[in-house]
Amino acid sequence: QVQLVESGGGLVQAGGSLRLSCAASGRTSSIRTMGWYRQAPGKQREWVAIIPSGGSPNYSDSVKGRFTISRDNAKDTMYLQMDSLKPEDTAVYSCSADYCYGTCSRSWGQGTRVTVSS
Repeated sequence: QVQLVESGGGLVQAGGSLRLSCAASGRTSSIRTMGWYRQAPGKQREWVAIIPSGGSPNYSDSVKGRFTISRDNAKDTMYLQMDSLKPEDTAVYSCSADYCYGTCSRSWGQGTRVTVSS
């Protein structure tokens, strides 16, 4: 299995910045696509950004131009740089990792809370 732990959440004012980290452990060499998702209070989880092993990152329209996803394979860590934050970005942010050795499975972190005040 692959275990994921998010960090870096907190309280920021609108227009501010925050960087989230997602540390992976376990069978990290088998990880393919990693991604960030978020869930606002009372709402469904939504996709934010993904970064495949051998492809370009993709972003939800709601965060394009403001968020940047990256990964450091040497550190087994993925990041989400969030700039120009808006109150509607308030949510619990979770990271995911799709890992494959024969078949593929998805691991989730427990999430880190981001609150953007107006």
